[in-house]
Amino acid sequence: MNTILSISQLSKTYEGGHRALKSVTLDINRGEIFALLGPNGAGKTTLIGAICGLVRPTSGTIMVDGIDVTKNHRAARARIGLVPQELATDMFEHVGQTVAFSRGLFGKARDPAVIERVLRELSLWEKRSAKIMELSGGMKRRVLIAKALSHEPDILFLDEPTAGVDVELRRDMWAMIAKLRDEGVTIILTTHYIEEAEEMADRIGIIDRGELIVVEEKQALLAKLGRAEACFTLKQPLASLPSELTDWPITLSDDHATLTYTIDSEEAETRGLAALVRKLDELGIDYRALDSHRSSLEEIFVGLVEKRA
Repeated sequence: MNTILSISQLSKTYEGGHRALKSVTLDINRGEIFALLGPNGAGKTTLIGAICGLVRPTSGTIMVDGIDVTKNHRAARARIGLVPQELATDMFEHVGQTVAFSRGLFGKARDPAVIERVLRELSLWEKRSAKIMELSGGMKRRVLIAKALSHEPDILFLDEPTAGVDVELRRDMWAMIAKLRDEGVTIILTTHYIEEAEEMADRIGIIDRGELIVVEEKQALLAKLGRAEACFTLKQPLASLPSELTDWPITLSDDHATLTYTIDSEEAETRGLAALVRKLDELGIDYRALDSHRSSLEEIFVGLVEKRA
């Protein structure tokens, strides 16, 4: 893989002793969508701030496309677009002007064609002469993304990109992010909407208390840490769990009317649901309903964080 962002042994301790980051090491591949998940206060914003040169690390190195962020901040930062969580922009400015001004901040020459393309792709072209204060919350967030893309960065950071955005607009933004990735932009996002990460991300990183506890391809993570569960609603209650099933990961409900089968996703490949169905048939155990379920990314995330609590 072609690495565009390399972080090695990155730590940050604030005055007062709070360790926001603890020896974080991470490589981001060019052209991927990487989702960084973590509870409030886990270190997500500090990590993004360090990469973007807004937070000075206590130790460690950050290389953006081969450029050391600490030694050559301006050159590294020019390759990064940052969409902050807060709607921090001058509400009295016009949409087109503020996006063009952002391009100039990174030393890029005026290029009306680029600004027009960015505004059109974000459905902002018709609003180019409007004041930001006149826009809806969703449109204001689109302006932040346009400002971040105005200097044509190689990496785009999205810090909670759909916070406070309605469901329809959230879907539109997911499609836009996927399109940017297809155009070669590397996307790194933090989100509280874990379904966003499950929908879009190529890889998932989970940070907790300043430590990066998991970095894994999304499908591999779901397979490795997920669980499969099947609930059999019985036609007739069982007096007890048959001895032939005691070595299976099965529980009998308190009312003796439901069998619940739970197994790690990896193990399910060799000892799956079909084998259990055959076993129940051999034992003459009839059921009237079967509901199956595999762990979602949210369940895996909650389980990992709770385990560390």
